[in-house]
Amino acid sequence: MLIYGALGGPLPKLGVIAAAVLAAVVILHRDTRVQALAMLGALVLAPVLLLADIWHSPQLGIVHRHPLVAVAGALIALALVAAGAWVVSKRPALLPAAAIVALPFRIPIQAGGITSNLLVPLYFVVAAGSLSFVVEALRGRASPRPNPPGARAPALWLERLLAGYIVLYALQATYSPKFTTALQQMVFFYVPFALAYCLLRRLDWTPRLIRTCMLLLTGLAVLFALVGFVEYDTKTIFLNPKLVASNAVHTYFTVNSVFLDPNIFGRFLALVMILVAAVLLYARRQRTQLASIAVLAILWGALVLTVSRSSLGALLVGLAALAAIRWNVGRAVFVAAGVVALAVAAIAVSPTTFGLNQGLNGASSGRPGLVSGGLDLFGDRPIWGYGSGSFETEYSDHNQHIGQTLSASHTIPITIAAEQGLIGELVYVALVLAALITLFRRCRSEPARVAIACAFLALVFHTMLYADFLEDPITWTLLAIGVALALRPPGEAASDEGEGLARSRRLERQVA
Repeated sequence: MLIYGALGGPLPKLGVIAAAVLAAVVILHRDTRVQALAMLGALVLAPVLLLADIWHSPQLGIVHRHPLVAVAGALIALALVAAGAWVVSKRPALLPAAAIVALPFRIPIQAGGITSNLLVPLYFVVAAGSLSFVVEALRGRASPRPNPPGARAPALWLERLLAGYIVLYALQATYSPKFTTALQQMVFFYVPFALAYCLLRRLDWTPRLIRTCMLLLTGLAVLFALVGFVEYDTKTIFLNPKLVASNAVHTYFTVNSVFLDPNIFGRFLALVMILVAAVLLYARRQRTQLASIAVLAILWGALVLTVSRSSLGALLVGLAALAAIRWNVGRAVFVAAGVVALAVAAIAVSPTTFGLNQGLNGASSGRPGLVSGGLDLFGDRPIWGYGSGSFETEYSDHNQHIGQTLSASHTIPITIAAEQGLIGELVYVALVLAALITLFRRCRSEPARVAIACAFLALVFHTMLYADFLEDPITWTLLAIGVALALRPPGEAASDEGEGLARSRRLERQVA
């Protein structure tokens, strides 16, 4: 009760702004001590804001009835985070591996009367990594963030825009009719993902580390695909009762594996397929190429079973960009035209499989109507919008005859336009452009950078047809690794073969 009373009135809004500023300092500041203090402040403030927001909600009933049990649970959680921080300090290479493994896993948790699927394992990894960094930095043992002299301007502007967007979102939350949603977005997504960005951005992404993370990610994707195959074979969905009901009335069966939403599962598969396709195109060993083809076949089968048209489109966009960089634009266009022709033929043979017999609005799950409603909201308040997190409330108020539960327009630029107006839209567009320039600029000779750039482009395309841009940790992960590689000195951008050749030459010189 003390916490709730202390954060009553205008203080929660000031707290959200403070959390956003701390996240921005973590992203931008070069001094490790300042970064560490800001990171520590964000780690403390974010859960306090969430606790104040949900203090009177039913899920905290056990805290009110058994405060000692709650305190004991909190102490156990802190001890686990401290233990994780100690492990990370001893073996820093475990941090990126653990983050990659934790990326897809979400646990249903109620907050503020709404059930959210939260990235609890990833939060634990970020908290442990952040605590380890804080201790090392305050003891003067943390190395400064890699930021070489003459660092490329697009990468620096990208980080400024990332920080600026978070602060702008917090400021525009102050006049939102759905402030609770904005607060939860800040606590569950923007603040922890900003910390994760800082931790991953600081790492030395050697070919060995990239290969290890790629193997872990591919293994997870194959495992999830196998779960999807089991779902399809047994006609059983492990999560999402709404999907169970939807499958019962459709002629097709949609799988979601361990993900709540088939579209999120499809997005994950599409992005991993683009990364594996890059390995296939750049690998010199036949064994690696054959393994890549086998993985792509498995993931493709699972992707088809998701019936996620947005994910299929994202995959095509990513593969087209990859082909254009690896070969030439003309050849890539020819291959893309062939793939599109096959897709059109498949749709013409069986339109019901893709839901096209329902018309455009039905086949796209009502997206044209959502986009139209979002544009109407933008037209009403074109400059500053209705406030962060307000799309659901305002869309429902303006379209009461629909009676549909919403959280976004499923088109990120439209959601931002309605909630944050032209101010937020300009920052978003500048952020995307800066990210694309940073990731694609002079990346042709570095396969890892090519793969990340094409995957990010596919993700941006997917957000045009679905939701979650900066609310997806994969976005921050791709940006962190991509920026780290983009700012790496050119002499360090060697491939595994290049490293082996250089090592052999050094041995030859030593023998001579």
